[in-house]
Amino acid sequence: MSARRSLVWLGLTPEPEQELPAAVAALRARADGRPPSPLVVAERQRVERLVLGGTQRGWLRYLGEVTELVVEAATESRTADPRAALLAGEVVLDHHRMLIGLPGAGYQRTAAQRRELERALARLRSRLPLGHSELRSAL
Repeated sequence: MSARRSLVWLGLTPEPEQELPAAVAALRARADGRPPSPLVVAERQRVERLVLGGTQRGWLRYLGEVTELVVEAATESRTADPRAALLAGEVVLDHHRMLIGLPGAGYQRTAAQRRELERALARLRSRLPLGHSELRSAL
């Protein structure tokens, strides 16, 4: 690892590392409720590789993919249970908002994603019968 490589972005990854694998696996599988375990394991391994050996740019590309999945789920009527998309969207939006405190252009680079996520989350919340406190325990 280069001494010039900035690692400050890693301080923002604990919640996404924990919360995203199951939610993203559910979105990728278009699963209602808990996704198949092999998909969760594969997603967790991908996140682990990005965090342990990747760069902030690579991590933000991954979160961009997650944003696309959330926006797609919010615009499709096929999503009977929007909990996975809502959870993933909230985690990524929180992450992107915290980028304002880090050096570099990450916050500016994610401005469009923040706007997309805010709109998608509003649509998803309108379809969710559960309270927010029940959301994380549902997946």
